[in-house]
Amino acid sequence: MRIALLEDEQEQAQHIKAVLTERGYHCDDYPDGQSFLSSVLHRSYDLLILDWQIPDMTGIDVLKNVRSQMNWRIPVLFLTQRDSEQDIVSALDAGADDYLSKPARPAELVARIKALARRSAPEADKEILEFGPFVVNTQLRTISLHGEQLTLTDKDFDLTLFLFQNQGRLLTREMLLERVWGLTRDINTRTVDTHMSRLRRRLGLNPDNGFRIKTIYQRGYRLETINAGAPDEQPDPVGHA
Repeated sequence: MRIALLEDEQEQAQHIKAVLTERGYHCDDYPDGQSFLSSVLHRSYDLLILDWQIPDMTGIDVLKNVRSQMNWRIPVLFLTQRDSEQDIVSALDAGADDYLSKPARPAELVARIKALARRSAPEADKEILEFGPFVVNTQLRTISLHGEQLTLTDKDFDLTLFLFQNQGRLLTREMLLERVWGLTRDINTRTVDTHMSRLRRRLGLNPDNGFRIKTIYQRGYRLETINAGAPDEQPDPVGHA
């Protein structure tokens, strides 16, 4: 899981980052709202942790920006010294999913993160998943379109399932390599482009079937739902997305 942390106190940030890293999470920390927003709106994170009092704006302002500009509902946890009932209500009303007062106990922080992750992926344990005309059998590892089983490699299946489970979300090439291929080191991302180009054809991702893979220039890909009759996007040449 990739986590973005907004915390202007360096000692606090390093402590929280160490707690999360020790438990297997990837955590990037940011000291102000502008740098935080610039990153989370252009990179792929699974969860956000926000402080309230930061130098250039409030955590509430950051949260409102996230909710208005991101096209998928990323889980957000407020972690702050402000713990009055009104503060908690204000954060939840602005779109926070949970609220934790500082200093956070490591075990409780991790438990809250795990709970938010479960809530954000309620279908993760289902055997049969339906996405419009596509039906995914996670046990048999098959995908059918309008009742006809598609011919896919194991990696194609993994990539397709990950795309469907993250509809509307920007997925960077690096994130796809990490989640689907299990690769974390810096390598040529042409592998992702090649698979995406092939999936567009094999899955029949077009307006008639209600989905398309949109290429986000120099950033990655996003699976979008579209209405039948809408113009389809022409795929970019492999390696130039």
